Amino acid sequence: MSRSDLLYRLFIFWYVCGLILVGMNWLPSWLEWANGVFLILAGLLGGIFFVHQFGWKKGLVITSVISLTSLAVEYAGARYGFWFGHYDYTEKFAPLIAGVPIAIGFAWLMVIATSHALARIIFPDSNWKRVMTGALIALSYDLIIDPVAFHSKQYWIWEGPGIYYQIPLSNFLGWFLLAFIFHGVVEAIGAQTLKSSADRLWERRMVYVYNMVIVMFLFLGILAELWLATAVTAILAATVLFLAGKRGAYHD
Repeated sequence: MSRSDLLYRLFIFWYVCGLILVGMNWLPSWLEWANGVFLILAGLLGGIFFVHQFGWKKGLVITSVISLTSLAVEYAGARYGFWFGHYDYTEKFAPLIAGVPIAIGFAWLMVIATSHALARIIFPDSNWKRVMTGALIALSYDLIIDPVAFHSKQYWIWEGPGIYYQIPLSNFLGWFLLAFIFHGVVEAIGAQTLKSSADRLWERRMVYVYNMVIVMFLFLGILAELWLATAVTAILAATVLFLAGKRGAYHD
């Protein structure tokens, strides 16, 4: 068994443990760091997917661009209110570097990897449709992640009013635009790359990661009684998975 396979199994183990601890309300405050580890593991799997999909050189370039650029943009957002709006990360999402959680870069990597895999399944022959679809799937993540992280976990605090759970519209516009740019980078760097059986294996795994992450946040949304965010995200996720299933997302 390869190290990447072991990492995938570790992620599933960590996920199951987290789901049980959260569901039974057994997660103590001193164990909040485990949520960051969950995102880091998910991001590492996203990086592995890009390497399998596009080869070592292209995969590492894509991984580096997404993780480092997202950290830089998040820093500008938290420090100056640039791109997303005015917000501040709290110590609950530690460890922080320059006011930005380390896990954020990995979280963006997971979001782009899973949304790219799904977009690639839904539109295998159209680059621009994959870019648009991937950005929309990435945006749909934030419809549940942000309300949960803000209202339930208080990983970050938004300053000022907002139209959706007191979250400003600029945040969602920023999410879509950044995801659109990242998906454009993926398509530009990975153009003309052929797929192999290993690619399809990791493509399916990204679909499974998407399922697990969405279920986790939907569960947290239900526990926090965030009914609108839970309902909207569930409908969008079901639509995405239906379209992917028609293309054979779970088959070789």
